[in-house]
Amino acid sequence: MLTTYKRRQLRVRGKIAANNKSMRPRIVVTRSNKNLGMQLINLEGQVLKAYSTVNFKESKKISGIEKAKLVGAEFAKLCLKDGFKEVVFDKGAYIYNGRVKAVAEACREAGLQF
Repeated sequence: MLTTYKRRQLRVRGKIAANNKSMRPRIVVTRSNKNLGMQLINLEGQVLKAYSTVNFKESKKISGIEKAKLVGAEFAKLCLKDGFKEVVFDKGAYIYNGRVKAVAEACREAGLQF
């Protein structure tokens, strides 16, 4: 029996797979109470790029949404530097608000196209 979390995740991934006719890589967001991570994954399931809040040192206390904006912008720069401009955003089972929304908007502002 699948949990509600796993059902939502599979539903989102199924829709992405069905609608990804241009064979674009996907950005997968993972979050915990403390950290936020992003990975660029190709169609074969290989991780091409990865970035998380663990990768940068903060000089002062900042909120989770501010951290998410920084992570999204830095990750978008990494992707654009390697030539990945068009991607698919995979939010997994997470609701599109808060830190997940902040990451997506920061990536769009940096130049990635979803």
